[in-house]
Amino acid sequence: MATVTRRRHARSRRLAAATLAVLGLAVLLVPLFARLDQSQVDLHSASLPPGLAHPFGTDEMGRDVLLRVVYGLRVSMLVGLVAAAVSATVGTLVGLAAGTLGGAADRLLMRIVDAFNSVPHLLFGIFIVALFSPGATAVIVSVGLTHWMTAARIVRSEVLTLRSRPFVDAAISMGSGRARIVLRHFLPHLGPHIALAAVLMVPHAVWHETALSFLGLGLPAHLASLGNMINDGARSLLAGNWWPSLFPGLFVLLPTLAISSLAQHWRDRSNPRRRSELQL
Repeated sequence: MATVTRRRHARSRRLAAATLAVLGLAVLLVPLFARLDQSQVDLHSASLPPGLAHPFGTDEMGRDVLLRVVYGLRVSMLVGLVAAAVSATVGTLVGLAAGTLGGAADRLLMRIVDAFNSVPHLLFGIFIVALFSPGATAVIVSVGLTHWMTAARIVRSEVLTLRSRPFVDAAISMGSGRARIVLRHFLPHLGPHIALAAVLMVPHAVWHETALSFLGLGLPAHLASLGNMINDGARSLLAGNWWPSLFPGLFVLLPTLAISSLAQHWRDRSNPRRRSELQL
């Protein structure tokens, strides 16, 4: 049974890696050979079903859905990666400060984390986006300020563990200050945990961006993003055209599931006893 489970997990990892490789190549190479005109309108080719000329069909404006999906995936993944990096950075700084300072500062920072956690992420994100004009910056700030709490808890927990290690005691006895201990001893050990937290945030960031764009609060409506395409395709469902919304939805699922699968494998191999803490 264990052998069968390992083989199944291995196949799942290979499939996830192959999926990300194909999507990555498409996002990098397709724009080099096919340019997308965001303002293109071709009513003679409007609402064509999937076929040889247009594998994913066309939307109500006559634009090729496959090409728009590739461009939309590129935009959504770029926003997701940057937002995840911002979120991981904020969480790392807060977790380092809480774990290093300890005492009242630790308690105060953890109460702030609890306060942010008590507000639904999407609701808080909508409030943040409302403060900006629609665009990638607003989405990145929204995701960065609503998903940093898990990284903060992970980093704080690891710092508290490291503080009790003999090499930290030795560094303190030799006169090392907090800044030196953080840079020389904490951060090298925290690197894999921070990287894993950032990778696990990418699917959440992509979904967050998709949800905001679907609601009309994310990226500008004329820009090809997966959320905008799903929103546009929802109107076509009333006319029986399922492809303008189905394919963007599938390409939201594929990369996020693949990233989650690979990141969970990394998480389980790196520290199987801390699975619950690394779960987002």
